[in-house]
Amino acid sequence: MPNVHPVLADMATSISEFKKNPMAVIHKGGGQPVAVLNRNEPAFYCVPSVIWEAVLDQLEDIELARLVEERKNQKEIPVDLDDL
Repeated sequence: MPNVHPVLADMATSISEFKKNPMAVIHKGGGQPVAVLNRNEPAFYCVPSVIWEAVLDQLEDIELARLVEERKNQKEIPVDLDDL
């Protein structure tokens, strides 16, 4: 049975093409992730910075939501702002 690897991007390029001109690959990606393949297997994904920042923001939001959910039933502690 042949090896089959999921490619989690709409566009892909070879590692050879990527090494020739990385910025051209990013430009041709049109702001979307590009899978970089090595022997027809995804080696890594080239992700524009704006998308990477959005991913990190979402991960942070997920973590904050988890903390809120975890702490929502904790006993409240009164705090005087002047004591801070």
